[in-house]
Amino acid sequence: MNVIKVAAVAALAAFSATSFAAKPTSIVFDANGETSDGSPYSTYMVKCSNGKKKELTAWDNRKKWCVGDATSETCEKKQIKAAKAACK
Repeated sequence: MNVIKVAAVAALAAFSATSFAAKPTSIVFDANGETSDGSPYSTYMVKCSNGKKKELTAWDNRKKWCVGDATSETCEKKQIKAAKAACK
């Protein structure tokens, strides 16, 4: 009986921790830019529910969204997925 209670409490604690994770609250355009080789990009600022601000860069006519700059390995096809990754 105690094993079931411990497992239930552990599952509940894990679920509640993920529900309190920071989430993006706003995404605001910052600037357009161009790399040294001529590739255009745009920068956006993401505000998170925990008070942090992170930069997103959009590449390939907003088909690729990266947290930080182009060298970042955290890139997504959708803006909201990249914003959620930035707030983690």
